[in-house]
Amino acid sequence: MAVHRRRFRIEEAFSGDIQLPAEVDTEVGPMHREIMNELRAIRAQMATSRSTATAETIGEAATREAAEAQAMLESYRAQIEQCEKLKVELDLIYDAITRTKREIAVLHGKSFNGEEMAKVNGELGAVVGGTEEATQQILEATEAIDNAATALSRVTSPDQQKLLSEEIQERVVSIFEACNFQDLTGQRIKKVMNTMKFIEHHITVMMDIWGGVDAIKAHAQPIVDTREGDAKLLNGPKLDGDVGHASQDDIDALFD
Repeated sequence: MAVHRRRFRIEEAFSGDIQLPAEVDTEVGPMHREIMNELRAIRAQMATSRSTATAETIGEAATREAAEAQAMLESYRAQIEQCEKLKVELDLIYDAITRTKREIAVLHGKSFNGEEMAKVNGELGAVVGGTEEATQQILEATEAIDNAATALSRVTSPDQQKLLSEEIQERVVSIFEACNFQDLTGQRIKKVMNTMKFIEHHITVMMDIWGGVDAIKAHAQPIVDTREGDAKLLNGPKLDGDVGHASQDDIDALFD
C-alpha cells in the first residue's frame, strides 16, 4: 500500500503549483522573495565555485604528478647512463685482466717454467765454465811459450832450437783453439738474450695494458740503495752511455 506524503505549502509555493495569497504582497512578501532569491544565487555561486575549485585542484594535482613523473624519469635516465658508463669501465678492466693473464700464461709456459729457466741457467753456467777453461788454456800456452823462448835464447844446438820452435808453434795453435770459446760463448749468450728479450716484450705489453710505464711508476716503490762499504762503490764495468762511473779523465784530474 503506497504511502502518500503530504506536501507543505512552502514546497508548493516554490514549485509554482499554488499562488501566494494576496495578503502576502505586503511589506513582508517582497523581502521574503528577495531573501530567497539571494539564497538561490549564493547556492548557485557556491556550487560554481566548488566545481571550479575542484577542477583547479584536479589540474594542479595532474600537473604536479606529471612534473614528479618527469623528474623521476630523468633520475632513472641519469642512473641508467651511470650504469652504462660503469659497465664500460668494468668491461675494460675485465679485458685488461684477461689480456694480462694471457701474457702471464705465455711467460710461464715459455720462460718461467722450470725447464726453460734451467736451460738459461745452464747456458750461463756453460759460458762461465767455457771462459774459465779457455782462459786457463791460454795462460798455460803463454807460459809455455815464454819458457820455450827463454830456453831458445840459451841453446846453440840446431836440433834443440828446432824442437823449441815447434813447441812454440804448437802452443800458439793451442791459443788459437782456446780462442774459439768466444764463438760458443756468443751463441750461448745470444740464447739467454733472446729469452730475456722475450720476457721484456711481454712485460712491456702487460705494462701497456695497464696504462704504460708512467701509470706503473705511480705504484712503484722507491728504489733505495742498501749497499754498504765497497759494495756500494762497485758498479761493474761501464757500458757506453752509462752514467755514474768515473772516467780515466776524472782519475787523471785528481793528480793534476
